[in-house]
Amino acid sequence: MTSKEIRDLAPAEVDTRLREAREKLLQLRLRKQTGQIEKTHELRVIRKDIARLQTAKNAKKTQAA
Repeated sequence: MTSKEIRDLAPAEVDTRLREAREKLLQLRLRKQTGQIEKTHELRVIRKDIARLQTAKNAKKTQAA
């Protein structure tokens, strides 16, 4: 997910996507610990998506205030 796509989302949608990304990260971490993950780069991608979502969320919060 790109930053532009995230900026175009509504604040509620950002929260939803953030929650989904965190759940996916948790699942990937569990799979990594059990040795079931083949694409370990997915962890890094999800972490960066979470950071982008949090940045967009904070930016929207400061704009609203």
